[in-house]
Amino acid sequence: MNLHDKARSLPELPGVYIMKNKVGEIIYVGKAKKLINRVSSYFAPNPNHNYKTSVMVSKVHSFDYIVTDTEFEALVLENSLIKRHKPRYNILLKDDKGYPFIRLDIKAEYPRFSIVSKISDDGARYFGPYGGRNVSRTLLDAVCSTLKLPTCKRAFPQTIGKGRPCLSAHLKKCDAVCSGKVTREEYLEKIRRAIDLFEGKSDDLIAKLQTKMTECAERMEFETAAKIRDEIRAIENLGARQKIISGTLSDTDVIAFAAGESKCAFSVLCYVGGMLLDSEVFLVETPVYLDKSELLSDFVKGYYMQKSAYPKTVCIASEISDSELLAQWLTHEATRRVEVIYPKRGDKVKLCKMAQKNAEEKLKIAVSDEEKTVRVMEDLRRLLGLATAPHRIECYDISNTNGADQVASMVVFEDGKPKRSAYRKFKIKSLADQNDVAAHREVISRRMERFKSGDEKFTPLPDIIFLDGGKPQVSGVVAMNIGVPVFGLVKDDRHRTRGIINEKGEEVSLASSPALFALCGRIQEEVHRVAISYHRKLRDKTGSSLTKIPGVGEVMAKKLLHHFKSIKAIKSADLETLSKVVTRDTAQNILDYFKER
Repeated sequence: MNLHDKARSLPELPGVYIMKNKVGEIIYVGKAKKLINRVSSYFAPNPNHNYKTSVMVSKVHSFDYIVTDTEFEALVLENSLIKRHKPRYNILLKDDKGYPFIRLDIKAEYPRFSIVSKISDDGARYFGPYGGRNVSRTLLDAVCSTLKLPTCKRAFPQTIGKGRPCLSAHLKKCDAVCSGKVTREEYLEKIRRAIDLFEGKSDDLIAKLQTKMTECAERMEFETAAKIRDEIRAIENLGARQKIISGTLSDTDVIAFAAGESKCAFSVLCYVGGMLLDSEVFLVETPVYLDKSELLSDFVKGYYMQKSAYPKTVCIASEISDSELLAQWLTHEATRRVEVIYPKRGDKVKLCKMAQKNAEEKLKIAVSDEEKTVRVMEDLRRLLGLATAPHRIECYDISNTNGADQVASMVVFEDGKPKRSAYRKFKIKSLADQNDVAAHREVISRRMERFKSGDEKFTPLPDIIFLDGGKPQVSGVVAMNIGVPVFGLVKDDRHRTRGIINEKGEEVSLASSPALFALCGRIQEEVHRVAISYHRKLRDKTGSSLTKIPGVGEVMAKKLLHHFKSIKAIKSADLETLSKVVTRDTAQNILDYFKER
């Protein structure tokens, strides 16, 4: 049975359908009010699909489905499956901001505030959640500045009386607890005031401070009274904003989007008490469908799936068909009523227009950047005589110290941007002496073998390979006939990328394209950075750096590492400790060597 016939046999019931490719990987999950209607539309003869939908359908080898009793159950199940499998053709938001909390470690001798993503059962006090990390940081900075609490990373009481106070103290933003002039009781009193502020009790705090100020004035302690007066004014200035932020989360989230052929931008504005509390813009690959209603509906589900709290109202800039279903789901998740509305008049329409403008601006910038990338890749295609513009570029570099601790780095750029998750590092295994050509051949050979064996870490193959080197390196790898075009990146006498060595050994200048010149320079710098970093790490671990010290050879370096376990421990050892392993003269040489670094 082909896919269309199988789809036509589905029931007229709500449920979830799961698209899979030929290796059984889930590539798309969707829900349907009637499974037969929705799924069969994908595989109907001569379907009116857009390009992306056609691509997705061409990759579908099979599909499964799960029937549910209601459309609401289908929505919940769809969300669960998307969250678990992260199908590549669904909207997948990459956002780790969430709704943070402000944490106070009350068990510490000098409690400090910090921003955390979630509440833990650790005995600390938590305030919030707040609308985002920017909001949380602004609020925490304002409270600390108002009460002149420290925001530095110094640990108390360990650092009290050690070193000079930092810039915050000189700017009168901190009372310099580190100086020892503030007693622990005075510090804890400030913490109690901060707690009142985070709990929205600014009025109570002001009343207490006014009483204290009056008492100080009656005792003719005018300097103290003046300080309290200034603190009261600062708290009053903070009060109005704090009452808004210290509430729950936003009253209203306003959501709008703008769609392009390759990218979609979604804007979310969060309001509390009529004031804009936070804003976010998400840029995603345009999904396989371009129906406005579905796009917005799927974004709303994806957005709130990763949140731990919900607004009272979700205001959508475009009408969606399943707004009631979304409201039912959000109400279920929030355990209180949540509305989903599409305003047609009034102030909320203005808010929707603002969100829409934000989304359009973000999309415009993204499309502009994408167009620049397309032009650069086309310049590279033309310059190197390639049939198509490259999408994935791999670049390799070798690093060693006089042939010792030889390593190689592989960096990956996709559409002109580094893909760090695909970077790889190698130890050169077959060479005892320095030989860049042989080292490149070994690394490329190992890389290709890993691909042929089905190793996902080396899949897919690149469109082109760059080597950090000239004609010898390129000729050596080209002779391997790996089936991927190979080129070299060469530098000028100022150590800048000068040009590209093609497979014939000819140098191609980059002068005609400044953007391409910049990209190749960035690739070469990045592969060199990764190689050098890995080499240094390996060298320090193996002790090769120790052999530069007078009196320390390979055997002695290994003896030192065996005894001290790490270079760091050797650096920290004193003369007497080192003398137990090596002679006193050598121990002094070691101290002198690390002292200069």
